[in-house]
Amino acid sequence: MTIDDLDRKLLAALQDDAGQSYAALGQAVGLSAGSAHERVRKLKAAGVIRRTTVEVDPAALGQGVLAFVLLDASAWMGDEPTLHALRTIPAVQEAHIIAGPASVLVKVRTATTEDLQATLRALHQIDGVTSTQTIVVLESYFERPPAVM
Repeated sequence: MTIDDLDRKLLAALQDDAGQSYAALGQAVGLSAGSAHERVRKLKAAGVIRRTTVEVDPAALGQGVLAFVLLDASAWMGDEPTLHALRTIPAVQEAHIIAGPASVLVKVRTATTEDLQATLRALHQIDGVTSTQTIVVLESYFERPPAVM
């Protein structure tokens, strides 16, 4: 699917407020509600829009500790067993196979540093992991979705 300027405007408007009506969305980009709905449907069908979600403050849910963990490994970690192992650890929010000083980068959110320590133990138990390097976030300036340009 080719994304045109109107699709980009729709995507930007949805990133700003995914809960707005198709009438409001259409008005924001110069389309009828029906046309806006059809374009959004096509963007979803093509996989451009992966999902619609709500952004929640992690601290309000008691998950105020944020850390990024680099996993060093003795073997390739980009296979299904690693994916499965990482998905079974609830505190792991994101996992990325990377090039650089480690094999995998994970984003972890926990309630306490004790919970972070338990998560690090679980990460160490994943087959192939030889060590971890943890970066604890003291304050986040901002987080944003991908830019629609």
